[in-house]
Amino acid sequence: MALSARVNLILTCILALPCVASDWPQWHGPARTGLVPEGEKVPTELPAELKPVWKLPCVGGFASPVVAAGKLFYLDDDAGTEIVHAVNAEDGKEFWKVKLFASHKDGFGMGPRCTPLVDGDRLYVQSCKGEFQCLSVVDGKVIWRKNFVDDFGAIFIGEKGQAAGGSRHGNSGSPVIEGDAVIVQVGSAKGASIVAFKKTTGDVIWKAENDQTAYAPPMVATLAGVKQVVSFTAEALIGLNIADGKLLWRVPMKTALGRHVTTPLIFNDTVTVASHQIGLICTQISKDGDALKATEAWAAKEMKINFSSPVSVGEHLYGVGPAKNLVCIELKTGKIAWEKSGLFTTPPDKVHASFIVMGKNILMLNDGGQLVFFAADPAEYKEISKVQACGLNWCSPAYVGGKLYLRDNKELYCLNLLK
Repeated sequence: MALSARVNLILTCILALPCVASDWPQWHGPARTGLVPEGEKVPTELPAELKPVWKLPCVGGFASPVVAAGKLFYLDDDAGTEIVHAVNAEDGKEFWKVKLFASHKDGFGMGPRCTPLVDGDRLYVQSCKGEFQCLSVVDGKVIWRKNFVDDFGAIFIGEKGQAAGGSRHGNSGSPVIEGDAVIVQVGSAKGASIVAFKKTTGDVIWKAENDQTAYAPPMVATLAGVKQVVSFTAEALIGLNIADGKLLWRVPMKTALGRHVTTPLIFNDTVTVASHQIGLICTQISKDGDALKATEAWAAKEMKINFSSPVSVGEHLYGVGPAKNLVCIELKTGKIAWEKSGLFTTPPDKVHASFIVMGKNILMLNDGGQLVFFAADPAEYKEISKVQACGLNWCSPAYVGGKLYLRDNKELYCLNLLK
């Protein structure tokens, strides 16, 4: 066979191969940014009607589902016990389920709130009350475990008095993997606010700071040339050296009850976070000799984003404003590009939405269970389509291979967005 013919045959075979879908193995997707990986097929508009490919009972909690290697993992509640489930992502058939820990109940409901994390053959799960376990993906058996209260002296009080952060409404900041470490917000005031464990054995690599942790998941980012852990605790926004946990910079941000929920949003060398009292704040990280310093780049104190983590596309942030409105904000200045009302149903202090960036568009799941598809266009709000997907929820969905996996307060759904 001539060389040109062989090349054409190889190219034909490559093009004929099915597209392999990326996993959604952790909070906010592969990179923890809410972005669908480049090359993954995404819809251009939503179906006029969504009929579940499959659905399962899912009771209690707000922990989002994750998908890896064809398996879907989720947590819910069973008679006061947090349960970890593994099912087939294609048809919902159960592989296994195991008990995690006693559930936490407060004014927001009962059940687990921390999104699980998959890394190869290991699954990491965290209970509201601070039980952290590394499980086998194959059968759910415990590989290693730690307890924030028993092992590190963290305090869990529950919804009593003026308890703040995770000690009040439960541990919900999903851990992050970096190299051989799994980095966990333990929340102990005894030098173990944040702990890096060896991901295979649970041995402590380093532990750092004394902050009570809040609810925001940590991020790993390179800022001003230094790789670091960024954590929005109940007391501050902090950066820690990824290798040894050494404090690199710290910006005090304390609020009543430590309700800090939004995932730190990284843009160039800045970190943007928000809370119900301090508003939206952008912090610039820069070199200061051999050290780093943190200075306020801008603050939009009126933009008191509460529970929902924004996403960014280009130089703009898209999120939920305090007036039950969808907002687009310029990340360099904090100026509002546009805002859109009429997309939410719950009271302002409980309004919630989750976002997935799909190329040049954004998919929003609002608190009423409606999917809203709109253009990531800073010039104006351009709605493409919307459809009812589920009931009342505070879920951050997973997207894999054209399928959207999400939950409300009764069921877990698999929805095909490409039909």
